[in-house]
Amino acid sequence: MWRQLSAATGETEAELLSDLFFELGATSVSFEDEGDQPLFEPKPGEIPLWCNTRVIALFEADSDLSLVRSAVVDALGEEGIADWREEDIQDQAWERAWLAHFRPMQFGGRLWIVPTGFDPPTQGDAVCVNLDPGLAFGTGTHPTTALCLQWLDGQSPQAKTVVDYGCGSGILAIAALLLGAEKAVATDIDPQALTATLDNARKNGVAAKVECCLPARMPPVQADILLANILANPLIDLVGELVKFVRPGGVVVLSGILREQSNDVRLAYEPYCEMEAPVFLEEWTRLVGIRRSA
Repeated sequence: MWRQLSAATGETEAELLSDLFFELGATSVSFEDEGDQPLFEPKPGEIPLWCNTRVIALFEADSDLSLVRSAVVDALGEEGIADWREEDIQDQAWERAWLAHFRPMQFGGRLWIVPTGFDPPTQGDAVCVNLDPGLAFGTGTHPTTALCLQWLDGQSPQAKTVVDYGCGSGILAIAALLLGAEKAVATDIDPQALTATLDNARKNGVAAKVECCLPARMPPVQADILLANILANPLIDLVGELVKFVRPGGVVVLSGILREQSNDVRLAYEPYCEMEAPVFLEEWTRLVGIRRSA
């Protein structure tokens, strides 16, 4: 048994309330949007919060939440918090509860993402990536990842080399290999993402074909396909770095781009690539370009 409490507060007070909850014995604290306010591309090292944020804290079963509330009111005042909620939470296998929200997902005609505990689809040409949600980004549920998976589903990457730049969980590299690619180089600024990618590659039987490295240690690869599902500003800043990993005639696939950012990204890549028309999913964009000859 656990005791959970939450309160709505402003952006500035949310971090103060989080710190206070931890000081008062909370075992975990999380944030939720209280007002349906989208948060897009943060600056490096920035952790943006919503103007109206719900702060949720989990306490041990014997915790006295009345004392917690008194301490919070003393620190922030009654006006600093709103809609205070308390409830008891039954203990459970939390990692499996998280997985319960995921189901097999199809991208295009044959590519599937299949979480643990589910049978693969029975269609004859199905290509299944076995993947569970984890600490690294990328399970196929976000439109930016879905756009890349849909593109891969329509390709024949047999015997090709792929770069997955900003690999997260490794989902794109692994999908490309299962579709027939010969080799994948997966890179990310987060070492945890590299660990997740290698673990997932082992789970899918393609670890021998994946090279994981930090961006500073990228090999001098000339890839047939580069997949970069990151964010618009890094895509623009890194254009010279990214295109050098792609052979002339190779394909650059860019995602993580908001619809209103797509023209800026396209203009940055046009000197290096013959750009195709953008493809949109919800508010997100996929750009594809063919690397020009040097």
